Amino acid sequence: MRLARLGAFHQTRLSFMRALLRRLKRDAWRFDRPVWRIDAKGVGVAVYRARAPEGRAYSLVCFAHDLPAEARSDRVIAEAWDATFALVDGEPTEADVARLAANVPKQEAGRVSARELVLSRANRSVRLFEHVVGRLAEGRQPDAAEIESVGYLMRTTAVYGNGKFGLADRERVADRDELSGPFRAEMLAVWLIRAFTADLAEHLARARAPETAVDLDPVLRRRLGVGNSTGLGMAPFLVTHPLLLHRWIAARETALARVRALPTAEPAAQALFRTMLARARRGAQEWRTVDARQQARIEALRADLDRLSARIDDGALDADAPWDALIRWSEDALTLEGQELLVSLAIEPHGSLVDDLTREMAADEEAVFRIDGAQSCGALRADLAARYAWALKADYDAPEGSAHFWYVSEEKLEPRLGRRAEEPGAELEQPLAVGRDVAALHAALADRPEDEPVARFLLERPEHRHAVRRAQLTAAHAYAEIRDNLIGAALLPIDLLRCKLSFFGATRFDPRSDRWVRITMFQDAPYPHELTAAPADDWAYPLLG
Repeated sequence: MRLARLGAFHQTRLSFMRALLRRLKRDAWRFDRPVWRIDAKGVGVAVYRARAPEGRAYSLVCFAHDLPAEARSDRVIAEAWDATFALVDGEPTEADVARLAANVPKQEAGRVSARELVLSRANRSVRLFEHVVGRLAEGRQPDAAEIESVGYLMRTTAVYGNGKFGLADRERVADRDELSGPFRAEMLAVWLIRAFTADLAEHLARARAPETAVDLDPVLRRRLGVGNSTGLGMAPFLVTHPLLLHRWIAARETALARVRALPTAEPAAQALFRTMLARARRGAQEWRTVDARQQARIEALRADLDRLSARIDDGALDADAPWDALIRWSEDALTLEGQELLVSLAIEPHGSLVDDLTREMAADEEAVFRIDGAQSCGALRADLAARYAWALKADYDAPEGSAHFWYVSEEKLEPRLGRRAEEPGAELEQPLAVGRDVAALHAALADRPEDEPVARFLLERPEHRHAVRRAQLTAAHAYAEIRDNLIGAALLPIDLLRCKLSFFGATRFDPRSDRWVRITMFQDAPYPHELTAAPADDWAYPLLG
């Protein structure tokens, strides 16, 4: 639970995108596009519909815009985008589409209703989008190297859900089996957005040259994912949702533990592992970034995968308890990037053993909100000493110990990170400095009677309520806390982003600073019209050949 390791996580078969597509295929969902009113300039509306066998439906309403180049920005403060989207609960009427047309292009400045589950927007990757449209219009396929260099036609700059800006609260749909997993509605929206981006490019090519235009080759089409730009707004999520974090990590660790407990590696598992390792090596070769720190990590990862391949060729999987031995070997032989990719690869061949864990990754956070006031101050202090030793040893009075502060931007209501010695606003600090606050609680308990109830202590010192609540939650949930100083000088918020995005299923992490990152989602996944015939879950690593 240290930031450096969390910031080296990779997607696994438990990731939300993969769990979603397995579920949709298993239950034989049907998909169509009942509305396509996009003109030759690429302006208009489209609707993509996903229907469950029992009749429930979700519809992505897409608005395509003619955005001047000077208005295009990935920043959260942007006010216009190439495309805007809303995922609707059910099937929208023409009146619904008209209502959404008046509001969705404005995004958070508009008004949506509890019938909408997700709000999103996206911008074109201008160079690749134009290259693809131009080539298709000429009757030629786009250059595969150009597609590889970018990986998407559009990138989303926000995917909002869970009650934000008037959207439906999660409680409205949490009891629906198909949406019970974390971020299922958001992942469904992004998957349908991907279909829209490819369809739009083909439409514009036909509009430009109806006599010569061709559709994308299916193999190249599959290589196009959805890009995403994610910044500090997402970073505090893992801190403010400790029970959810515990469930995610516990599922991943349980999956790994089940695999490590296997006494042998079955031939089918060995064969699949070798294939996925080869595909992961290709993915590492294709992984590019403009960030020097991440590029160095990628180069080290490539060397790690060479060492891992040699280890496998030497018969590592033929030993007793081979998966456990391989993980133990990696702890000394590989970098964190390599160790965590090995975790993903070891889990990969064992779907029948681990896929049930995806049902345990949601959480009822209200169930653990209540403070146990009957606990004694002595017991609480002992728990803090045992579970928060990492927090108690830090010096928060030193400049490097409290170098940062978290606050909420007044303009966009988004989390931001300030430098305490250089920027104003520390008086508006959010309670995300868990280590410092737990250390303060520990100090405040020093002179309290051992048998005094926590409730009495908090009547006198209510400023410690949030720290008491976290301490009690962590005592029962081992993975609920990130064990690092979240306001220290060494903090890299990108580690928080990478951890969360890995659980989404993101790939091709491309940090643009230590505070925001570009990623790719659903690259190589089947499109809605392909899901019936194509494997639902053979796309996490690029295909060979």
